[in-house]
Amino acid sequence: MPNSTTTETTPQQADGSLSHGLKQRHLSMIALGGVIGAGLFVGSGAGIAAAGPSIVVAYALSGVLVMLVMRMLGEMSAAYPSSGSFSAHAERAIGPWAGFAAGWSFWVLLCTAVGLEGIGAAKIVQGWLPGTPQWMWVALFMVVFCGTNLAAVKNFGEFEFWFAALKVGAISLFLILGVLAIAGVLPGTDAPGTSNLTDFMPNGGDGLVIGLLASVFAYGGLETVTIAAAESQDPVRGVASAVRTAMWRIAVFYIGSMAVAVTLVPWNSEEVTAKGPYIATLEHMGIPGASQLMNVVILVALLSAMNANIYGASRIAFSLVERGQGPKVLARLSGGVPRIAVVTSSVLGFVCVLLSYWRPDDIFKWLLNMIGAVILIVWIFIAASQLLLRRRIEREAPERLVVRMWAFPWLTWVALAGMAAIFVLMWREPDTRTQLYSSGAMALFLAAVGYGWQRLRAKG
Repeated sequence: MPNSTTTETTPQQADGSLSHGLKQRHLSMIALGGVIGAGLFVGSGAGIAAAGPSIVVAYALSGVLVMLVMRMLGEMSAAYPSSGSFSAHAERAIGPWAGFAAGWSFWVLLCTAVGLEGIGAAKIVQGWLPGTPQWMWVALFMVVFCGTNLAAVKNFGEFEFWFAALKVGAISLFLILGVLAIAGVLPGTDAPGTSNLTDFMPNGGDGLVIGLLASVFAYGGLETVTIAAAESQDPVRGVASAVRTAMWRIAVFYIGSMAVAVTLVPWNSEEVTAKGPYIATLEHMGIPGASQLMNVVILVALLSAMNANIYGASRIAFSLVERGQGPKVLARLSGGVPRIAVVTSSVLGFVCVLLSYWRPDDIFKWLLNMIGAVILIVWIFIAASQLLLRRRIEREAPERLVVRMWAFPWLTWVALAGMAAIFVLMWREPDTRTQLYSSGAMALFLAAVGYGWQRLRAKG
């Protein structure tokens, strides 16, 4: 039976609760910078190689889906601010088993991502300082950001504010330079016209599908702002403002930068896949030091993601335990911070790094497959929860609907249909089919454990 209440400590409680050290400017930048990661700066090159100029269509389609998901999540998070975000909403709407499955699968994803981002950041620094071991840099980054998250939450907010500001500034500058180059007014460049866009879909529908799948996973990270909102000074206003202002800007950054890249540089250029579309485009425009400049931005993006994912993992774990769905030690607070949850999440991230060295071909590969489709599973929980909760909120507390999903329930159903279509596309592609099966198996296992735990609690 769906559970209409949760036992989670609410943001309004003063004793034994998370601190409220995040300001509105922190939330706004977390919302903007949270989805601007290395997947966009580097991973988009593979999408362009597969889809060609039609990558713009792929990012537009997935961007619409992301906006719908963000709007749904914003509606629920403004109505019920919680550090558990979608996990708490799933429990409230569907039942404890759903919150358990969504929360712990996302926790595994975040902890693994911390390790992957640490490896990526270490490779960049090692390129600048040859001969230094990668593990040393990963360990240093882990210590720094674990320490940041162990301190007051405002430290996390400040780091993310400046990290996001640099990423947003870099993409904004890229877009401005790109538009000038396309117009032919940038010194040393000629207007390319549509010469690079004539072969719009070079690999047909299959190429577009690969580009679409790559673009969907590049958008991951939107959940952080709704997790962080629970620790802001005004959670309801904070999440409402962040969701409203971030969506169109994210669309401009993603879709706009892809359009600039494929207009200026041929889609089949080796530079696009070898260096990434941003470096290739900047070098095409004759920007001096473009490669090193973008490496700095990519490093910042990776470090930002590490910081945000340690934070998100610790808060998701805290929320789950507060709702009786995990070991109580993870919910211990010190100075308004769940420090044991922070350390545990960081340590597991470093274990993933060690596995990439010790067991790269079996355990680490299995772990990567297991988290491959988790974000889509989370999005399905978000859509299903919003579909159920909206009616309840309208009936019991309509004043909580500070943010409203557009054209409810039709666009919610459209979003669910879009997610189902992506699952079908993943099943069709051999490279993503294994990820779909592995992530699905983990989600089903956690759902079964959560349901068993729910039944035991009901009997007790």
